[in-house]
Amino acid sequence: MSFKMIHENYNVSDLEKSVKFYGEALDLHEVRRKTGDGFTIVFLSNDKSDFELELTCLDDHPYRYDLGECEFHLAFRAEDYAAAHKKHEEMGCICFENPQMGIYFIEDPDGYWLEIVP
Repeated sequence: MSFKMIHENYNVSDLEKSVKFYGEALDLHEVRRKTGDGFTIVFLSNDKSDFELELTCLDDHPYRYDLGECEFHLAFRAEDYAAAHKKHEEMGCICFENPQMGIYFIEDPDGYWLEIVP
């Protein structure tokens, strides 16, 4: 038996703000959307992978989620690490850097950390 990872879910408070952030910061685009009674789910991806980020927005939860100590993250490999760092620095979304390890993290509008590796 084998399994394939297909997506990771983040619950978000402002869906359009989050979709815009992921598009600008990481070049992710919407691949499909589901709506139901009290929720909207948007799946984001890019041309580099078939892995998807699922953003879930609950109508009755329009405020940021309590993420605890943010001891989880989704990682992205940057083809041009220096250019990515410059872009994220200009966006003001870098929340932690570890030069010794050669990585940094950006924070999305809801406080989720995303690792950027060369």
